[in-house]
Amino acid sequence: MAKKLSSDTTLFAITMALLGLGLVMVWSSSTAIGEEVHGSPYHFLIRQVLWACFGLTVMGAAMKIDYRKLRQPVVVYSALAATTVLLIVVLFLSPVNETHRWIRIGSLSMQPAELAKVAVILYLAYHLERRGERVNEVLTSLFPAMLLLGWFAFLIFIQPDLGSAATLMAVGAVMLFLAGVRMRYFAGLALLTLPVLYHAIMTAAYRRDRIEAFLNPWSDAQGSGYQIIQSLIAVGTGGVRGVGLMEGTQKLFYLPYPYSDFIFAVIGEELGLLGASAVVAAFLLILWRGIRAAWKAPDPFGMFLAAGLTLAVVVQAFINVSVVVGLLPTKGIPLPFISAGGSSLVTTLLSLGLILNVSQHAD
Repeated sequence: MAKKLSSDTTLFAITMALLGLGLVMVWSSSTAIGEEVHGSPYHFLIRQVLWACFGLTVMGAAMKIDYRKLRQPVVVYSALAATTVLLIVVLFLSPVNETHRWIRIGSLSMQPAELAKVAVILYLAYHLERRGERVNEVLTSLFPAMLLLGWFAFLIFIQPDLGSAATLMAVGAVMLFLAGVRMRYFAGLALLTLPVLYHAIMTAAYRRDRIEAFLNPWSDAQGSGYQIIQSLIAVGTGGVRGVGLMEGTQKLFYLPYPYSDFIFAVIGEELGLLGASAVVAAFLLILWRGIRAAWKAPDPFGMFLAAGLTLAVVVQAFINVSVVVGLLPTKGIPLPFISAGGSSLVTTLLSLGLILNVSQHAD
């Protein structure tokens, strides 16, 4: 039987540090917009603090339960069913920014796509443990896993949210690789996926514009290239040490969504290269400690669960950072722990709670 240990204190400390930095940066980046649009400079900060308190409660609960209870079929399939219902319901609600990503209840809102990541990772951990050495059997192992991945990616894609759908597929593919799926199956999957991805990009004008802006943002500096140009100006202005907390100017109605999608640009401007590098280093530490927890897990379910959740958080973080510094086309993917937004923050803290839970049972 696995020896019971305390949670990974290093991982817990990194989580709390990023959460604290996120609250500070949401406050710094949103005061002007909060005052102008909502009549209070503390509008976004108050909401984020409330979500953080709720997220910490969820994280605490996730740390206390025995993660092995989550491998029960009733838990796994109930999570899949509930998430599927939410992903379908959101398609019939009023659009926000011409997308169907949010379910609003009064002043609160949530993104089912964030919950879908946790549900799919939970299922894959359960499924891959059950299949064991038979993971390469097409009909009984690969087909159910790929069918579920494709179904959830499709529901997220038609919101439309290509970035989150691609992130989900990437995390799922890595989990299958860790389980021992042969490379020829990945090659076949790539041959099927690339034409679909190409069609998805080329048939949507705004996606084509984003690709063109990524390749040459100055070709349409006031249009499709505006976001990345303003982001690069913010990052470049910060230099090595930054202009100082609360002293940035790009967040003053120049940089789009400075409190959410482009909050890392505000970090780069106000805290400089040193602050931005510290954030990247923190996510690398999460990757290390999360993979360490997976490696030391006493059973395959814990290994796949910890690895999948760690990858989901870190991959999303590096996609956001890459967008901000111009390494990837613009996508509306938040920076975990730091961007304003309840769904992302709560599911990220839930994920870290489960990873810390697995670390308690290290063998």
